[in-house]
Amino acid sequence: MEAVVGLMVVLLGRCYGVETYCDGRQNETQCYGALGGTVDVQLMDRASDVHRYQWIKGQRTILNGNKNGIVTDLTDQRYSFTLSNGTFRINNLSRNDGGEYQLELYDSEGKNKKRTLHLTIQAPVGSVLLLSECLSEGQMRASCSSEGGDSPQYSWTLDGHTLTHAELLSGNNETNNITLKQHVSGRLLCSVRNQVNNVSKEETITDCGFIFINCTSSNGTRISQWVFAANNTLCVKPTTHPTTVSATTEGDILYTAAGVLSALICLLVVGVVVCAQMKKKGNKPKAQNHEEELTYADVRIMQRQRTQPQQKEEVEYGQVRFSARPQQSVAPAPAPATAPAEDCVYAKVCRDR
Repeated sequence: MEAVVGLMVVLLGRCYGVETYCDGRQNETQCYGALGGTVDVQLMDRASDVHRYQWIKGQRTILNGNKNGIVTDLTDQRYSFTLSNGTFRINNLSRNDGGEYQLELYDSEGKNKKRTLHLTIQAPVGSVLLLSECLSEGQMRASCSSEGGDSPQYSWTLDGHTLTHAELLSGNNETNNITLKQHVSGRLLCSVRNQVNNVSKEETITDCGFIFINCTSSNGTRISQWVFAANNTLCVKPTTHPTTVSATTEGDILYTAAGVLSALICLLVVGVVVCAQMKKKGNKPKAQNHEEELTYADVRIMQRQRTQPQQKEEVEYGQVRFSARPQQSVAPAPAPATAPAEDCVYAKVCRDR
């Protein structure tokens, strides 16, 4: 069964010094090495656990050893083998180092197992160049290129997230040339990678100074397009987001109308209440200007004694009213029935004739 094992890649230089690691303990393993760099291939856990082994490329035996150590010297000074962890290293990789390798393992009874490994040599990605330019209608074209590198793969991000269709006018996240829409701005990053290394370049971009107008020109023509803000003469009152502005204005009008209507209703209610109170107050009888108190008095009118024979006295009743003020008034008759009830004191008046 074929097994493809992921690589641990460490970038130590532009071209030379790129190290890769590959686990070759499974059959049909695919490994990658950087041109001019180093690859470590783990063939077994420990060499001392294997009775005998051979590492072969084509018709040439590269490594021959047993549990006691290496039997024959390595054929190339670029090769090295670590017995404790069973790792085979190749330094200063060249294109000729690529190809198919075979490992043969023998037990004490002479039975063998074979494993096959494929090694591919790639030139690592060098420095990355990121360029951007504004187009005539406000779009931005960005291009990404790398120095060297076999089978480069590209990817783009904006402010840490993958570019979406709402931001891309043309191209996709896996091409080296893209076109961004007019409103896009932020930290644009281009990454270039292959199987042996990964290099990226970041640039902060802004919009190209264009705004979207949706309005009526001075001659009555309806215009909806992107224009350069500094040279805009198409609209009397240009707006960047006409739909949002229109909705906001309509909402303000509604809120204002609702406020005015509420104020009118409040004034109407207050007026009705005031009129009702005034009408109710007008129906009540007017109160007397001054509080009056009644005091009973026994008034006798005496005349000088005459010689006429004494006659029977006539008794008349009258009402005497005293006001709280110094003035006094005497009413000859009781108060009308419609007036509020008053406390009356009656006096006995005797008249002598």
